[in-house]
Parts: sequence; structure tokens; C-alpha cells
Amino acid sequence: MPRPGPGDLFPDAQVPAQQGAAVDPALVPLAERLRPRTIDDVVGQAHLLGPGKPLRVAFQSGRPHSMIFWGPPGVGKTTLARLMANAFDAQFIAISAVLGGVKDIRDAVVAAQAAQLKGRRTILFVDEVHRFNKAQQDAFLPYVESGLFTFIGATTENPSFEVNSALLSRARVYVLQALSTDELRELISRALALIGDIRFDDDAQAQLAAWADGDARRVINAVEVVADSARGAGRDTVDPAWLETALSQNLRRFDKGGDAFYDQISALHKSVRGSDPDASLYWFCRMLDGGADPRYLARRIVRMAIEDIGLADPRALDIAQAGADVYERLGSPEGELALAQAVVYLACAAKSNAVYMAYNAARRFAEQNGSAPVPIHLRNAPTKLMKQLGHGKAYRYAHDEPHAYAAGETYFPDGMQARFYQPTDRGLEAKIRQKLEFLRGLDRQKDEE
Repeated sequence: MPRPGPGDLFPDAQVPAQQGAAVDPALVPLAERLRPRTIDDVVGQAHLLGPGKPLRVAFQSGRPHSMIFWGPPGVGKTTLARLMANAFDAQFIAISAVLGGVKDIRDAVVAAQAAQLKGRRTILFVDEVHRFNKAQQDAFLPYVESGLFTFIGATTENPSFEVNSALLSRARVYVLQALSTDELRELISRALALIGDIRFDDDAQAQLAAWADGDARRVINAVEVVADSARGAGRDTVDPAWLETALSQNLRRFDKGGDAFYDQISALHKSVRGSDPDASLYWFCRMLDGGADPRYLARRIVRMAIEDIGLADPRALDIAQAGADVYERLGSPEGELALAQAVVYLACAAKSNAVYMAYNAARRFAEQNGSAPVPIHLRNAPTKLMKQLGHGKAYRYAHDEPHAYAAGETYFPDGMQARFYQPTDRGLEAKIRQKLEFLRGLDRQKDEE
């Protein structure tokens, strides 16, 4: 199948130093030599690539469509995008949202326009698309809509939160899964077959597959590093003891759970909601150990304080926000301790989702009931004409009333009434509930007069 040419914007392509020169296979990284050439070579993602499954159907359709690959690192997002370009004989342009910017987008548009004049399609691949801001993501829209290129984005973050809704609506989302232990063992076998002179015993292979934590790139790179170390030490066999020695302490040790990133943040959130500080700390530390961005965790911790604690303990939001601010000021590792303190406090705090539920109910109510006019007594009257029109007339100033409450007054549009906020009997909300019951009692007395 045709491969992208050296003129494509493909930063990690293997291009000879001189055109036509042979490349020594020993100089090509093992991961590149193992890169699949067809979808049948891909290990994993059977739920998308198996017979009749969505991505296989897309490959066979002859009509590429824009898509977003969402999944943890090292599961084949870049590989699948390359294979898509090969399958449709399309120019492949890759942009990294970590390193790129608007100039890279402009360059990609120019290259796509040049290819279009020659009758060739273009697939634009944007790695870590969630790192682009709204304006940068919006820049793709007119070219996706015009068909200048087929857009493929890759992200480790939930695209529902990190990708603009306009761009998301024009792309199909495919969720990629971490590789299973058996799939990683298959990759190890393929890697060793290419290496040829170094053998890993079964226990070493099992240990390495568990260590890789579902990441194909990690396991292939580890095989290469360990094989080179064994070769340098005059060994032809790697056992678990040598594996431990050869893997540098600088390489992060991932635990063996194999859960996807978004499942782990869900576990952290549910542990906080469930008032288990120990499990909450475990998931928080596990995500840090797995390389999660502490700023992302800080945002989620603030969300937990609002969604699951709310007015039962308003200090929770202050502590969560303070933890985020401390991290911004101090960085790691000091700032991470502040976030850990927030996690523990939130787990131990009184829980209430009353504000969260009230907000959702009010949003639905507002959407369903349209734009009812503001009652005349609640309207602002900054001018003489407005006062003559009755704006603000008969408004009762609450501070001048007993208990600073205008009993019986209405604040909804005329003919409309609803009750959204239902405080719990936990924490500070218990006192809020008592106060609201008292004030509603004053309303009832006013109605009876």
C-alpha cells in the first residue's frame, strides 16, 4: 500500500538522510518496525476492527469520515490514523497539539489544497487534540465542512469535555481500549521474533506485560531496552530478576490494574462521594503515579466539592480551590499534598447534591418555559420614563420587612411557580432547611391574612 512521502508533514516519519539511500534496519526503532501495515496486523481493538465492526466497515467503505479516537496512551490511535490514510491513498498530515499552533494548521491547509488540485485526498491527524484551545479547534471547522481534508483527532481526555461541541458534532467518536495482558504478550512475541537473538522466559514476559499496564508502545520500547541491556551484558535470556535490573528506575512503574484513565477518575469521584478517604487517596495517588496531570485532578476535585458536598459544607469548595491554587503556586510535589488534603476533606465532609439537582432542574425548567417577561414590580427603573411606566412599583424592600423577608412576595414571572432546591438534613444544609421552612411559614401566614 502507498506510504506517506517524505514531503508530508509527518514529524516522526523515517526518512533517509539522502533520497534513495538504504536505511539500516538496526537504526529503525523496534516500534516502527512493528508498526502494522494493514488493519489485520493491529493487535487489540477487536470491538472496532473485528468483522462487521465500525472501524473495519469504515476502512472498507471507500469513504473516509472525520473521527476522534479516545483512549489511553499506546493503544494505536496514531497507527489507525496512518492506516486510514494508506487505505484511501490519501496524503497524511500530522500535527501535535502539544507542540503545534495556528501556523501548523495554516501549513496543513496549504498542503491539503495542493493535494486537492492533484485529485488526492488528505487526512489531517491531530494528536492530543484536547490541548488546542477553542479558537484553534474552531480553525478546522470550515475545512472539515468543505471536505478539504478528513479530520482525525486523538485524545486521552473525554472529548465531551475537552473538544468543542461544533467540532465534536462533525466527527464520530471511537473509544479505544487498553490492551489486555494476552494482547501485550502477542506484541512481545512479535518483538522478540524481530530481535531474534534474545529470549525472554515466560515469567519475564508475564511480568513485562503486567508492567506495561495496557500500553503497547511502552511494552515494545521496554523489550528493546531490556534486549539491548542483555546483549551488552552477554546474556541471551531474560528472566524476571534481570528484567527488574534492566528496567531503569527512571521508567515509571505502572500498577497492574489496567483500568482506563477515565475509569480511574470515576473511581476517585465515587470514593469521595462514598465518604471513603482511604480509597479516595488511593485513586488520587494511583492517577498521579500513572502520569495524570495534577491540574486536571484539581479541576475534578473542585467539581466534586460543588456536585457532592455543596452547601452541606461550603468550606469544601474553599479547600478544593485553595488546593488548586497552591498547586499552581508551588507545583510538584508540594502542591500535590495540598490536593491530597482537599481529597481527604471532601471525602470526610457532609454530603449533599441538592444544589446540583436544583441547578439541573432549573435549567430544564428554563428551557421548557421560554422567555416569560419580568414582572413589573421587579423591573429596574433608572429613568423617569421607566418609573412612569410602573417599573419597580409596589416592590417591597426585604430589609425593611420583619426578619428581612417580604412574606408573600413573588419573584417568578406571573403565573409561574416552581420549587427546585430541596436542602438535605446534613451539615449546614440542615440549618438552611430550617430557615427556608420558617420563611415559607411566613408566606402561608401572609396568604391567610
